[in-house]
Amino acid sequence: MRDEVYVAPFPGPGRKWQISIAGGMSPHWRQDGREVYYLAEDNRLIAVEVGQQGSTFEVGGASPLFAIRSSRLGTTYRASPDGRRFLVKTPVEEERPSPLTIVLNWTADLKRKAGR
Repeated sequence: MRDEVYVAPFPGPGRKWQISIAGGMSPHWRQDGREVYYLAEDNRLIAVEVGQQGSTFEVGGASPLFAIRSSRLGTTYRASPDGRRFLVKTPVEEERPSPLTIVLNWTADLKRKAGR
């Protein structure tokens, strides 16, 4: 069984609407309530337009936005109020240290080269 994203009325009873179609987690609303964002199973951030027409809740098509690198601690993101920019917490790749070369007895080598 996989996780999916749903919208349901709060508080109280009522129908729930499925937002994700192939697995989803970490949902967030856009500030104006016109979109829901979530992470798909392949770590792509998805935007889904939502709205209300009278007493009917409507779910639009899903639009993939971009891929997010996740870490063992999970992925955290936030959308700007208009949904045009995102702040994403991602792991930083560690630089591999360059190899360290140690030369022993280097003064003897200097003396040998100076004596030529």
